[in-house]
Amino acid sequence: MTDRPKDRPWLIRTYAGHSTAQASNALYRANLAKGQTGLSVAFDLPTQTGYDSDHELARGEVGKVGVPVAHLGDMRALFDQIPLDQMNTSMTINATAPWLLALYIAVAEEQGADITKLQGTVQNDLIKEYLSRGTYICPPQPSLKMIGDVAEYCYRHVPKWNPMNVCSYHLQEAGATPEQELAFALATAIAVLDELRPRVAAEDFPALVGRISFFVNAGIRFVTEMCKMRAFVDLWDEICRERYDVADAKYRRFRYGVQVNSLGLTEQQPENNVHRILIEMLAVTLSRNARARAVQLPAWNEALGLPRPWDQQWSMRMQQILAYETDLLEFDDLFDGNPAVEAKVKELKTAARHELGTLTAMGGAIGAIDYMKSRLVESNLERIGRIERKESVVVGVNRWTEGEPSPLMEGGATIMTVDPAVEAQQIAQLEDWRATRDGAAVAQALATLRSAAEAGDNIMPASIDAARAGVTTGEWAAEMRRVFGQYRGPTGVSAARSNRTKGLEDLRAEVDAVSDRLGRRLKVLIGKPGLDGHSNGAEQIACRARDCGMDMEYDGIRMTPAELADAAQTGAPHVIGLSILSGSHLPLVSKLLQLLREKGLGHIPVVVGGIIPDKDAQELKNMGVMRVYTPKDFNLNTIMSDIITIAPGHETAAE
Repeated sequence: MTDRPKDRPWLIRTYAGHSTAQASNALYRANLAKGQTGLSVAFDLPTQTGYDSDHELARGEVGKVGVPVAHLGDMRALFDQIPLDQMNTSMTINATAPWLLALYIAVAEEQGADITKLQGTVQNDLIKEYLSRGTYICPPQPSLKMIGDVAEYCYRHVPKWNPMNVCSYHLQEAGATPEQELAFALATAIAVLDELRPRVAAEDFPALVGRISFFVNAGIRFVTEMCKMRAFVDLWDEICRERYDVADAKYRRFRYGVQVNSLGLTEQQPENNVHRILIEMLAVTLSRNARARAVQLPAWNEALGLPRPWDQQWSMRMQQILAYETDLLEFDDLFDGNPAVEAKVKELKTAARHELGTLTAMGGAIGAIDYMKSRLVESNLERIGRIERKESVVVGVNRWTEGEPSPLMEGGATIMTVDPAVEAQQIAQLEDWRATRDGAAVAQALATLRSAAEAGDNIMPASIDAARAGVTTGEWAAEMRRVFGQYRGPTGVSAARSNRTKGLEDLRAEVDAVSDRLGRRLKVLIGKPGLDGHSNGAEQIACRARDCGMDMEYDGIRMTPAELADAAQTGAPHVIGLSILSGSHLPLVSKLLQLLREKGLGHIPVVVGGIIPDKDAQELKNMGVMRVYTPKDFNLNTIMSDIITIAPGHETAAE
């Protein structure tokens, strides 16, 4: 311990937003009153992917995983009575980041704020969207250009704002190893800095480098995760010095925020998640030289559905107890000179440098998207395989599964649900907004925006003007799609190598037997209807179906029920499997089943997987769904066996 002053705590946040701007505003103000020191805004999927609430693809998705923000009025309501010049706001937004930042700036102007004093972050990382989250819109190169537009504009006009938050969080959620998380995130940062370097004078570039921040994940192997963060610090300093000649150490600091791992939270014995979350937080707080600047924690029941305010409060109290009750912030770094830590950090850096070299040889992050995607699918295959083989212990899941009933689960209301009426309410408000705005001003603003995009100009000034004029999120994104095109990312399934999995031989024999009876290979169509881009589960099911010998069709994310019904008519699958994690399972599945019946395909068995409450699971079965799977159903071979069992021809084969 030294005589130096106690360190300031990290920013304490909760990732929040739901239903409507008004409801989310009330939640934010309540959390701030409880001691939260920054805001972290979750947007709903239509907002993230550039659709208005009344678009066909938005059906069932409005307000589910975040707050819908369709125009300036929504953003105004979201931050009502919250002075933006006194707030540090993180907005988890990527494809529509220029637009949401434009709306934020426009509201700040209305409040009378000095724009140069605004502090916060837009995530603005499209590469991880192609790899792991799926809320991209445009192809990689124009997306990179828009990232550069935001960074350049912020540097010149909003200098305290972090214009790009390299996000490795979802890489780990998609299965990335620590080495892959390091390499893929740093490759993304390099791609962005290479885009930015020609935009400013050489003497100004180091300060622009200093505004790039990171958003990382911390898993349950907290010693390795702590070493990963120390490796991040060293490698970022190395890149800034050697590749970009940044001499001033203050611009080479690795600045990051974190949400600890949600992938490892379990539906079984969910009270255990409290301990997991606390342990994972230690990875990013214990080491002073690699400590997070901002921390947000998931809630204990996140594997079950949307956390309630009380659940979020519990996670916030964990942070406050560590920051204010313990003596952690009074000490210098606890791990400097530790030989075990130094050895692990060295090992991680060596492996990350090797992977970075591979990416560089492929043209960097943009050129290596397909490669990185397949590597993530492979890593996730191996992760799930280790759990299935019990090589990785998950308490309450594959060991010590018997226990007392959790009192936290008593009473039924363990998660928050979004009223289905919210969608109609939001659409009505959107229609009112369109009806009362100045149509000529909107048309002129969109024409100016389109001209700026076509000319290769920075789109931020035109976007801010469009925000002031009343343009909607869907209208802004439509112009980007019109000018830059729309992208469909790789699935990673075809290139991913299989892991060693017990029981495949028996499953292959069963598939062969049923296929012989059917007269062709047993076929499964895997679909992700709606806007949910969490594709990890669908990818793993697709790979296991392929490895079992099934004829597997999976065309990736963001399919409409109509497109999936057409695919069923064309491809003639024996079973349809749907993956929906956004909470929109009831309307999407209902629509697909209706379309299948209209096409005379109602006989095809349908199974559904996702974060689905018991009540909804029963409703899905009442609709005609044959099986419902939730996060507790981690054994993929069991799911494969179910698919074989419900496939036409199984009964004949068993006779």
